[in-house]
Amino acid sequence: MRTSVEWIEEIKSGDLADLCAATEEAITNGIGFDWVVVPVRETLEKYWRGVLLVPERQVMIGRLDGSIAAACQLVKPAFNNEAGAHNAVLTTFFVAPWARGQGLARDILEALEARALELGFTQVSLDVRETQEAALKLFESTGYQRWGIKERYAQVDGKYVRGFFHTKTLDGA
Repeated sequence: MRTSVEWIEEIKSGDLADLCAATEEAITNGIGFDWVVVPVRETLEKYWRGVLLVPERQVMIGRLDGSIAAACQLVKPAFNNEAGAHNAVLTTFFVAPWARGQGLARDILEALEARALELGFTQVSLDVRETQEAALKLFESTGYQRWGIKERYAQVDGKYVRGFFHTKTLDGA
């Protein structure tokens, strides 16, 4: 199986369906986004098209044998956030269940950190539900340090789920 990662500025013909299908699978399996219930396809299509219009957001996709199987976003701080200008945020990071175990998540994380450094960021922050055990294991094994816990981070099926907040310094400081 061949994996690849790429930053996108537009969604190429045919890729939107792949991206939405991978997103749907991630949501269904509890590993994607803040959605709990998969929205209608039109909503996902609008979401992905809209994300690409936001200047502070950069989208990376991961492919397995040519099909989109993963995605994440690097979010830059608002232009008026001088105090936090060193920190980029990793969000909406997922790998579709059928593509897990191929190293794609690690490849994406490495590429995101490299892009953050290229853009002048010295730190990456993220937050994740406690139920996303594979993601937590990946982040903590690659140097992300947990700095906080939010007891009522998310509500899934009427129950609260904790969220864990992590950060990683990229400049060696």
